[in-house]
Amino acid sequence: MPDPVRVAVVDSGVHMAHPHIDPSRLLPGFAVGKDGSVFDGDDAILDRLGHGTAVTAAIQDQAPDVLCLPVRVFHDALSTNARALIIAIDRAVEAGVDIINLSLGTTNPAHRHLFEVAAERALAVGTLIVSAWENQETACYPGRLPQVLGVVPDPHMPREQFALRENGQPGPFFASPFPRSIAGVPQQHNLYGVSFAVANMAGIAANSCARIPSEVRGRARPETLRALLELAATEPSIPAPLDAMPLSSLSATSFSSN
Repeated sequence: MPDPVRVAVVDSGVHMAHPHIDPSRLLPGFAVGKDGSVFDGDDAILDRLGHGTAVTAAIQDQAPDVLCLPVRVFHDALSTNARALIIAIDRAVEAGVDIINLSLGTTNPAHRHLFEVAAERALAVGTLIVSAWENQETACYPGRLPQVLGVVPDPHMPREQFALRENGQPGPFFASPFPRSIAGVPQQHNLYGVSFAVANMAGIAANSCARIPSEVRGRARPETLRALLELAATEPSIPAPLDAMPLSSLSATSFSSN
């Protein structure tokens, strides 16, 4: 039997007791501080903001067999820095994950090169990063990089589907911006935003990744995964402008630029 697909969720950690979380499908995670320090243990990854838990729940809902590696970079607020994120990405790659979910990003192009190098390191060993393509029509990094699978929210897209707009260039995938539903809560009153579009796409990608033979290794693995997704994609609807689809405080996709 093939090994289960592993997805690192770089976010605010996870609350293992939440009813939408299956703790048996969580790997031992770690936290990274803004100073670059790394901490292990259940308390280190405990989500006190809710964002990482909602993102992890969306991925587990999309991909029932996936194993999630919680990586906490958001501590007291949905803010971190490039140094912490690069360390988080590198550590997740070292842990042997297939996919890294980054429901976050920065619009500061000064960080582009750092993320480009980190994404290349990830690809070289077979790890694909999934991240936000843009925020309010401004390019986001690392999601805008060609080495990364960038995602744009499409509010008309069912959660189990995704799309790709063909334009002759490596472009973004489109996915639903809604998290796992809550009983008794109308969809429009639930959290929504590009954070969950990224998570939904990461979960869908994990399902496709499970179809790739284990003999396909290194850079060929994420390249094969992207090819499978491109073949399976549908045509996107016309997405609502991001400024017409405000992100809740729990689904902001930014980190401090310092």
